[in-house]
Amino acid sequence: MNAESIKKASAIYFTLLKDRVIDENSEHFQTYFDPEVRQTVLLLADESGTYIIESPKRIHLVVQPTGSVFATNFTHMKEKHKQVETKKHFHLMSVVMMAFLAAIDRNQAAKIRTKREGISYYALERLVNDLIMNWESILKVKPAFGEEERIDMKEVVTSWKYMEVDTDDYGLKKANRRTRIGLIASSMRLLETEGLIVILDRDDIPKAIPKQELFERIEYLYHDYDRYELFKKLMTIEEDEHAENPSN
Repeated sequence: MNAESIKKASAIYFTLLKDRVIDENSEHFQTYFDPEVRQTVLLLADESGTYIIESPKRIHLVVQPTGSVFATNFTHMKEKHKQVETKKHFHLMSVVMMAFLAAIDRNQAAKIRTKREGISYYALERLVNDLIMNWESILKVKPAFGEEERIDMKEVVTSWKYMEVDTDDYGLKKANRRTRIGLIASSMRLLETEGLIVILDRDDIPKAIPKQELFERIEYLYHDYDRYELFKKLMTIEEDEHAENPSN
């Protein structure tokens, strides 16, 4: 490992730290695939608790969920993203983001459609509402639903049910994070900040368009995490899957 390789690897790694993604148009893209340079970048990533995702046209840098010098706790998240107010609020935002991911991570047709048309905030609100009302129905026959997955379903259901339903785009125009559409807007801004979606028509009927970077994260990273697949299953679980057995 010579000094020149280390210099190139460091330039690539710190560019990734700043931009999160290097695409094929970057001067660093081809350099990265030099065996010595790549080995050094991967070593830097491993030592700092980050992870490199290689796709055909992009290189991503993501933070390992645990053991990373760049991992942030809830306090840091709240300081970085003003729309995150409380842990309960963030848990609801996580449900919204996961519902969005589950909606686009179904099949090739869903991928093509959402890349072209996106998902409007109002369609996402209906999707989340249907999901949470389904969870409420499951809780009635199985009060322990969610405990195995370490999710406080009762709190999620209660918090969502009693959030104000927006009228006249109030949640958007007043930046009211305590309304349903306001919560969705805050959730989508988190994904936008990470460079994973584009938000269009903010002042009319806003919608989120997933970027190719998000699909690559799903394919090359999220599918390797059991927790993601577990959450994704919860997004599509049906009430009758948790119905009480009449023979009991």
